[in-house]
Formats: sequence, structure tokens, C-alpha cells
Amino acid sequence: MNSRQRIQFAINHKYTDKIPVDFGATTVTGISASMVSRLRDYYRLDGKPVKVIEPYEMLGEIRDDLKNKMGIDCIALRGKKNSFGFENNKWKAWKLFDGTPVLVPGLFNTEIEKDGSIFQYPEGDINAAPSGRMPKGGYYFDAIIRQPYLDFDNLRIKDNIEEFKFISDQELKYLEKEVNYLYKNTDFAIALEFGGTSFGDLAQLPGIAMKNPKGIRDLQEWYIALIKNKYYINEIFNRQCEIALKNLQKIYQAVFNKIDVIFTSGTDFGTQTSLSISVDIFNELFKPFYKKVNEWIHKNTKWKIFIHSCGAIKPLITYFIDAGFYILNPVQLSAKGMNAVELKEKYGRDIVFWGGGVDTQKTLPFGTEEEVIKEVTERIKIFGRGGGFVFSSIHNIQAKTPIKNIISMINAVNSFRI
Repeated sequence: MNSRQRIQFAINHKYTDKIPVDFGATTVTGISASMVSRLRDYYRLDGKPVKVIEPYEMLGEIRDDLKNKMGIDCIALRGKKNSFGFENNKWKAWKLFDGTPVLVPGLFNTEIEKDGSIFQYPEGDINAAPSGRMPKGGYYFDAIIRQPYLDFDNLRIKDNIEEFKFISDQELKYLEKEVNYLYKNTDFAIALEFGGTSFGDLAQLPGIAMKNPKGIRDLQEWYIALIKNKYYINEIFNRQCEIALKNLQKIYQAVFNKIDVIFTSGTDFGTQTSLSISVDIFNELFKPFYKKVNEWIHKNTKWKIFIHSCGAIKPLITYFIDAGFYILNPVQLSAKGMNAVELKEKYGRDIVFWGGGVDTQKTLPFGTEEEVIKEVTERIKIFGRGGGFVFSSIHNIQAKTPIKNIISMINAVNSFRI
């Protein structure tokens, strides 16, 4: 089996020759740029400094040579722009706060403020109000809430859908060119990260790529609106969905079935101990629109649909499946009620677990090498039965994670790949 076949078998609940692995195919299965740099050092790979391909989370580019060393089977197909709305091009040198040399896009702001922090700007325009801030010594950006005064009696639907636009011919040509190259010149499975279908995604709600976001942009106000302004939220999702369905039709004409996985939702519905919304609200406001999007994909493509939702989301998994999702990430087993054995037994025939391989809150950053190996081994034995499992850590690998623990994780996975 090559990597593409391995992923295809796994997401169709078939046994594979080796445990399939993903790091870097999505912005929620990535690796901090500083750790990518250290991994390249460990494997004695040339080609530094590392490119920061997603400035919001400061994720590093995982090139093919490192993918091969780590046994990675999947690769990303993304648009030209990052989360701040500027293109990843015209690379320039910069240093992370820990001293790691990296390359950042040309419109990445490199000015350090008096307090030692750094601001990032929508579309890279330093004349606009900043939309992200990395504190001194930080590792990624926090979104800056720029919500204007809201007249709740006169909310305008159009204010909360400004960021959802019809895809341009230029972007479609770019995706077509990129997918053709990846499909012909690599044997990696291809994952497309498509924006516009992640209904109510709190990471995107503040509008960090927008110079002048309007509407509800504060997270607390958004949660209140899910109760008090259901009509408003429903209309936002309805118009967002209309745009998304038209974009999907155009994207399919550009990439056809050369992609294997499509990331359609990154909305977090869980906290560490509970759901962040009720099951009823999910079914009333969110599920109908996910179902529309997913039904179109199922009817017209061979793509498998990927949902990322952190936290204690076990009460929603049945409804995720009913809405047409095939793949669940990050499988946060440290959250309440997220027991690996129970999840596999109850849902393992209906959904693919993409993640759950090792805990990035405690075990990977703070555990011993032995604890990492033990956890990875246990997770593979549980989730790997009968296919339906792609190994990845629970969310991105963070900066300052001991390199010895990452290598122990990789070696433990590779022990199941012989």
C-alpha cells in the first residue's frame, strides 16, 4: 500500500498494512513551527528555516522529506491565503520569541510593541486596526475582539455574513493546479480545507481577516444570541449555506475526486467537562445546515467529510453521524465522558476517528517517554481494530514539547507499521 491507499482503506473502515498517520494535513493536526524546526534538526534534514504556513496558530510547514521520516500519509490542499487574509508568499526571515529562525509571509507584521508583544493585521494592512496579538514570549496569536456597539433591535444579517464570499476564478485555478500536482507527483492522500461551511466557528467569529467586522463578533454575545436571537442565527447560517453549496459545486469542477478528505467544520461544541451548547440547539440551529452541505458532498463526490470539535462532545456524536460526517477529530479523550473503548465500541462502525493518538494537554508535553509510548500503544490497540482510524495527536503539537517525547510517539506508531 502507498500512503493514499492506506488512508482510503482506513476511512472506509478497512484494515491497512500499517497504521495511517497525519500531521499537517489540516490546521488542527499541525505542528508548531518551532517543533518542526527541531524535528528537522533531529533527523538532520536541510532546508531550514521553516516556513510559518498558518500565522494564527504559528504552524510550520511539514515538507515531504520530514513527512517520510515521520511516516505521514496525508497532505494538505489549501487556498492561497492564511487566517489573517493575506497570501503565503514573499517569504522573509523572522525569529520566534524562543529564538528559532523561521520564514514568515511578506505581509506578516514583524514590529515588536513597547510591551514586547506583536500585533497582526487583517490582510496584512498595518493601517487597519490589529486583529491578532501575540504576547511577549507567546507561541501563537489571540484574536482581538473588535465588535462595535450593537443595537440588538436592529441587527443586520448581512453584517455577519460579510466574510462568506463566492470563490473566485483565480482561486479555483490555483486549487486545480495544486491538486493536479499533488495527485500526480505524490502518493499522499489529499485533504482539502474548505472555508465557509464551519457554521458558528468561534475561531473565525471575530473576523481576524476582516478590516472592519460588523455584527456579533464577541463570543459571549454569540452564545447569548443562540438563545435570544435564534431567527438571526438561522438566517446567517441559511445564507452562509447557500454560498457554500455554490462554492462546492465550483470546487468539485476544479478538483474532482482527486481529493480524499474535505474539512468542512472546525466548530467546537464542547468544553473540558460538558457541551458548550445543548443537544436541542445543535439539532435546531446547526444540524440542518450541516446536513445540506454533507448531503450535497455525498451525492456528488467521493470525498469523506471531516469535522473537528474539541471537548466533551460524546452526546453529539450520534447527531454528527446523522448529519453525514464521516471523520471525527480531535477525539479529545481527556475531556469528560470521552472514553476510548466506549467511543470505539459505540461509534466505530459509523465514523472514523482521526486523532486521539496521544494527549497534548499533559502526556506529550509533560509526560515521560515511557508514558508517551504506553498511551500511544493503548490508543492504537483500541482505535485500530477494524480500520476506521488515522493516528494523530489530540490537536496540534505545541511549542516547547520535549523532542524526545515526539520521537517516542513516532517510534511507537512505527512499531505498528512493520
